[in-house]
Amino acid sequence: MTEKDVLETNDISNEAVGNTDENVAGTATLNEQVEEVSELDKIKAELDEQKDKYLRLMAEFDNYRRRTAKERLELIQTAGKEIVVSLLDVLDDCDRAEAQLQKSNDIALQKEGIQLVFNKIRNTLHGKGVKAMESIHTDFDVEKHEAITEIDAPNEGLKGKVLDEVMKGYYLNDKIVRFAKVVVGK
Repeated sequence: MTEKDVLETNDISNEAVGNTDENVAGTATLNEQVEEVSELDKIKAELDEQKDKYLRLMAEFDNYRRRTAKERLELIQTAGKEIVVSLLDVLDDCDRAEAQLQKSNDIALQKEGIQLVFNKIRNTLHGKGVKAMESIHTDFDVEKHEAITEIDAPNEGLKGKVLDEVMKGYYLNDKIVRFAKVVVGK
């Protein structure tokens, strides 16, 4: 057996036993394995940390989504409350006007009372951002008007213009909430 064969046999036996002596041949592989294991543990720990962060973030987002959905539902349910409360005053005026109509035969006084109620409802709605659309003698616009019918225009200048309003259109804070139903000149 040559010296080379003896050294190879020692290397194999040292690796099999798990020799930790760095001076002995064959221990470099063991140290690399220990380093790989510690790096793997670090990576696993980092992965676990990232998983935890991800789960917490998802839970926070889910809570946020539920909370905003609940707030949106509450807002939708109470959105008209302010309008209804302001119109209750007008309803009270309507009740008083109805009672006055039953008691009095003075037509002029009744007309005046009813006109006051109409003005109050218009002012209340205007205060909430409702504005009537001006349509008569304006150009027909499909973005604002719904044509009910077309009739012959009395003169050439009224062709393609709104001649009559069957139903008024309205804006709410400069956004159309109801299109005007109109008669258009042809």
